[in-house]
Amino acid sequence: MRYFQTVLNACADIGKGLWITLRTMVKPAITVQYPDEKLVPYPGFRGVLLYDAEICISCSLCVKACPSECIQLESRKNEAGKRVPKVSWYSLDVGKCNFCRLCEEACPTKPKAVWHSRDFEAVFSSREEMVRYWRKGTEYPGQWYDPVTRTYKPVAGQVSLQTVPERILY
Repeated sequence: MRYFQTVLNACADIGKGLWITLRTMVKPAITVQYPDEKLVPYPGFRGVLLYDAEICISCSLCVKACPSECIQLESRKNEAGKRVPKVSWYSLDVGKCNFCRLCEEACPTKPKAVWHSRDFEAVFSSREEMVRYWRKGTEYPGQWYDPVTRTYKPVAGQVSLQTVPERILY
């Protein structure tokens, strides 16, 4: 008798599973065919971090606010050695960024000099490509700063910081 009870319970469980499968088969799909169709991120989405050198006043508040230390900058100096409110170089390490938006909130400029885009397609083939670099006077700002050798190195196929999608103002 116990054997038949076990068989009936197993058949009931299989029936429940098949019913769930058949029920979800007729529902409309909730996914899209990704590179052909792309969903638009919602307004509060935090994508790749972007930077505008013309707006930045080199206050270093974004560097101090960043918990993952992914932002580095160096201020310009005049002939007397005093700090000028413009940036000499600026780098963003997308690999370290945890997309918390504290740097954007700390930025005192209007519009913000550092902000999160809606770009969710952050694909890199090497660690060096994750570092976005800007330096005044460089024709191609997509170089990364190597702190060990203290040199700037180009990265093949890197997208420049200045080729940015539309700015999101909150």
